[in-house]
Amino acid sequence: MVGVTVMALMGVVVSAGGGAGGEAYAAGERGSRWAQAWGAAVQQPVEGDVDDVPNWSRQGFRHQSVRQVVRVGVGGGRVRIRLSNRYGKTPLRVDGAVIARSGGGAQAWPGTARKVSFRHAGSTVIPAGGEAVGDAVTLSTSPLENLVVTLYFAGETGPATFHRVGLAASYRADGNHLDDVSAQAYRQSSQSSYFLSGVDVSGPFRAQRNTVVALGDSATDGVGATAEANGRYTDVLGERLVAGRRNLGVVNAGIAGSMLLTSSSCFGEKGIARFRRDVLDRPGVRTVIVELGANDVGANWSTGPCFPSSHKPVSARRITEGYRALIRAAHGRGIKVIGATLVPLSGYPGYPGHAAKVERLRTQVNHWIRTSGAYDAVVDFDKALADPAHPERPRPGYVYEDGLHPNDAGYQALANAFELSVL
Repeated sequence: MVGVTVMALMGVVVSAGGGAGGEAYAAGERGSRWAQAWGAAVQQPVEGDVDDVPNWSRQGFRHQSVRQVVRVGVGGGRVRIRLSNRYGKTPLRVDGAVIARSGGGAQAWPGTARKVSFRHAGSTVIPAGGEAVGDAVTLSTSPLENLVVTLYFAGETGPATFHRVGLAASYRADGNHLDDVSAQAYRQSSQSSYFLSGVDVSGPFRAQRNTVVALGDSATDGVGATAEANGRYTDVLGERLVAGRRNLGVVNAGIAGSMLLTSSSCFGEKGIARFRRDVLDRPGVRTVIVELGANDVGANWSTGPCFPSSHKPVSARRITEGYRALIRAAHGRGIKVIGATLVPLSGYPGYPGHAAKVERLRTQVNHWIRTSGAYDAVVDFDKALADPAHPERPRPGYVYEDGLHPNDAGYQALANAFELSVL
């Protein structure tokens, strides 16, 4: 039996000596392994008007079915789902779950629906703060294919653990419509995902670990990308991997507004606190891309309801110490770490004042990322997005209307900045 030790690294708690990234092998399938084909970083419920992204997280669900569309990055012969009640105050009862191929929108493809059980039961109760992993079901999937996951809640869920900026549709229907093929009952939609934290696929993958996780903020989450168009850099990177016949799943663990060192009631737990859940505990993780710190820099002197009273300005040294903590935790699991430089921040009205100090701090952090040698590899997001004439600003053709976040062309540039061999 392998001994287990626990290391606490600036709040990153890691069990050393266990399997990398959760269960890597598919039970009962010789030579088959699990990869996470889709995933999301969950966050606590927030009001529907944050960043003008309406959602149902505060009200939750009662006697309703929720159908969610996910695009899988890898294909295989079996699938399973992961559900999270991380921020629930009471146990969450899930009265049924079904996964199927997508027929477009809220439609399921006829003949492909598979009922999901939980420890061989048709329903499950997830404790407050807990997670449930569905039993594997046989469903052949292909890379970049859309699936629909439908959950039914007979009672009241209370406020929902969710992911806010999903950029893919979730649909709601009153009553039990688990088995509906048509979309007729699903008359309401949202751009967020609810309770669903992962979809795993098993297959005879050549590599022993098959999951790449992108941990980040809004530049990873995809703010500024066209909704329903799979335009985030992680989506485009996944397409590049498929074209290059690299059978790796790319999981987007970005949360818009996320910070490395500060938790926020609006933008989720700090990166060093969520690293284990959002990276280390996913199945078959081989590589993590760390794109965090831009909000620690840009909002370093900010105050307001989204920031805790303990929020104080941080130095470049504190930020880089946070990076080192994540790197040590990942290396403890045999996971490669790629550091992404901080994107240009100048001119964004969401970071009022202190422009010179923001740029100075960003430059110091980026210098460390590029030159410290702490990361296994570096991807230069700053260089990919910067305007050559004004490198503190994003290139005009690559930026969304808010002047900060990439648009679809900008996200394409970020995806193209990767050497696929380092993944």
